[in-house]
Amino acid sequence: MKHADMLSSGNTAVAGSQGRLMVEPVTSGSSARGMRSASRTSVALNNLRGIVILIVLGFHSALAYVGWVKAATVDFDSPPFAWRAFPIIDSHRFFGLDLFCAWQDVYLMSFMFFLSGLFVWPSLQRKKDWPFLRDRVLRLGIPYLFGIAVVIPIAIYPAYAVTSVDPSVSDYWHALWALPFWPNGPLWFLWQLLLLNVIAALVHFFAPGALQALGRWSSAARTRLGLYFLALLAVSALAYVPMALVYTPWSWSNSGLLAVQLCRPLLYAVYFFAGVGVGVEGIDSGLVAADGPLPRRWGFWLAAALAALALWMGLTAVTLNGGASIAVKIAADLAYVLACAAGSFFLIAVSMRFAARRSLVLGSLGADAYALYLLHYGFVVWLQYALLAVPLLALLKAAIVFGLTLLCTWTTASAVRRVPLGAHLIGSTRAPVARFAP
Repeated sequence: MKHADMLSSGNTAVAGSQGRLMVEPVTSGSSARGMRSASRTSVALNNLRGIVILIVLGFHSALAYVGWVKAATVDFDSPPFAWRAFPIIDSHRFFGLDLFCAWQDVYLMSFMFFLSGLFVWPSLQRKKDWPFLRDRVLRLGIPYLFGIAVVIPIAIYPAYAVTSVDPSVSDYWHALWALPFWPNGPLWFLWQLLLLNVIAALVHFFAPGALQALGRWSSAARTRLGLYFLALLAVSALAYVPMALVYTPWSWSNSGLLAVQLCRPLLYAVYFFAGVGVGVEGIDSGLVAADGPLPRRWGFWLAAALAALALWMGLTAVTLNGGASIAVKIAADLAYVLACAAGSFFLIAVSMRFAARRSLVLGSLGADAYALYLLHYGFVVWLQYALLAVPLLALLKAAIVFGLTLLCTWTTASAVRRVPLGAHLIGSTRAPVARFAP
């Protein structure tokens, strides 16, 4: 990703995609108020990307210490392969981490697809369809292949070591190759994001007005936020509930190279194209505008997110014993859709309200978010493995894993950029999210 250390206030506009950004001058007709608003939204979005990567690292750091997961009792190569989600399960647990992880699991990945979709339209306008696709393959496809071939096998070795009598590297590789699937870890996000980018480019090529129409409808979020929210809920329910009923909310594919949580791909597509639609009209005039309706009512969205989370957790608890009726299952799935949307709106609202000023830490994290996502998982799992026998409270262990993971991954990303192959994988320099013109 390319990098510009700080955005100059009011004198640049940036047309961007998730991978690369282009700086363009603001037209002379832009009003002072518009430029100030644009600058605040741009800075807030870059800070939001930093906040999101901190949540991702915190979520993965805490998974070893949640209370509801049973201790591993099966071998690495035996179903149900629970180590895919929980490579290390510590004997020290803390219920507060269950609540934290449950909340993030409800909305975080959908929100990341939304955030990525924001920058598709300006990139399509700048690069056109086939150059856009080539760029997406280079920026998402190649790092994905590198990640599952190098990063993930190194990362999940501790999951094999804790259940093996003789955890030699050679035996581990034999066990890894014998699996009926290839582990993706958190990098499944990259291939699904690439696929959605391909679909967006094809839609733009064969139906040039479709994305613009989506943008015009999405502009209603600024003046009719309630209607937009209800529409998002309705489409999300159609995309998620039938899939969750067929596959259950927990099933993952158990074969092939591409990992997928079977109930969620259509939901992720909804949020991705919701982001595309908001991006068509420009970030300064829609749902994510720093002076829009969301940040003014951030307290309401916090209450809504927590209430929806509690509703989903209560209904889901009833379904876990296997005796729930179809009506209860549908209610739990609808509650998930509500909690996902409310959580996403809250994160936008609180970030636009309180993170609209330049921050050296959040700005740098936002610029490095892609590299941190690609490289962090190995540090998380190995640190959890190293702390297994250490007699510390679960919350303290999770904090240590989080802090050291952030430090080690950030340092590694800086070092990787100095190697030509590394520079191609994560970008020779860092790129902040910034304002683009509609």
